[in-house]
Amino acid sequence: MSRATALLFAIICYAIFFATFLYLIVFVGNFAFATITVDNGPQSPLALAVVVDLALIALFGLQHSVMARPAFKAKWTRIVPPPVERSVFVLAASIALIIVFLCWRPIDTIVWNVTNPILADLIWLLFWAGWATVLISTFLINHFELFGLQQAWFHVRGRDAAKPELRHPMFYCYVAHPLYSGFFLAFWAAPKMTAGHLLLALGLSAYMLVAIRYEEHDLTNLFGEDYRRYRSGVGMLMPRFRRRSRNSAARSPS
Repeated sequence: MSRATALLFAIICYAIFFATFLYLIVFVGNFAFATITVDNGPQSPLALAVVVDLALIALFGLQHSVMARPAFKAKWTRIVPPPVERSVFVLAASIALIIVFLCWRPIDTIVWNVTNPILADLIWLLFWAGWATVLISTFLINHFELFGLQQAWFHVRGRDAAKPELRHPMFYCYVAHPLYSGFFLAFWAAPKMTAGHLLLALGLSAYMLVAIRYEEHDLTNLFGEDYRRYRSGVGMLMPRFRRRSRNSAARSPS
């Protein structure tokens, strides 16, 4: 793969990811203008809907977890050129999400429905705050590396990536995984919660809790005692506010 081709491929993968990410907001938010959302789509008997939806959540979770592991990356880069390895991962994750969108089976039973307009608006505020936290967190840890563009650009320039370092910008001073915290808010902040939406929130929450453990294991292997010391001073998903030394460190992109 030529350097120009690698960069073009990375840009295309990023564009697909960004469009998929935006539609994920629409899908979870169940906005009326969309024909396919968590609560709007093909109808199926309850048992079949539950099986299909759980299988879709498992598909996304397995793809994301397996391809993110260092051991898999070491073998995968024998086939895929290293400069586009992250872009391939991003493309695969996007395809997995698109499959979720297209195959999801709504379950219309209402679990809760907030009718108070002020309370409903507050919940919507949390919904948008969650997505904003997700997006901001990606930039705090290097958005363009996280989604594969930086690797391809450095390849074009003949430049090697800098050695990973621990940093603690903004959210990371208080919580180790603000990106996941944002997703938790986004998935659970719903004025009207159906059984299908609840199943999605539960399934993805369970996946994220497992993913966090694997990620922390990888970061500990990479940064050793520095990461353990950082991790002991911040919350996992909820902020822990306390005075920290200037030498405290935080996670870097992984």
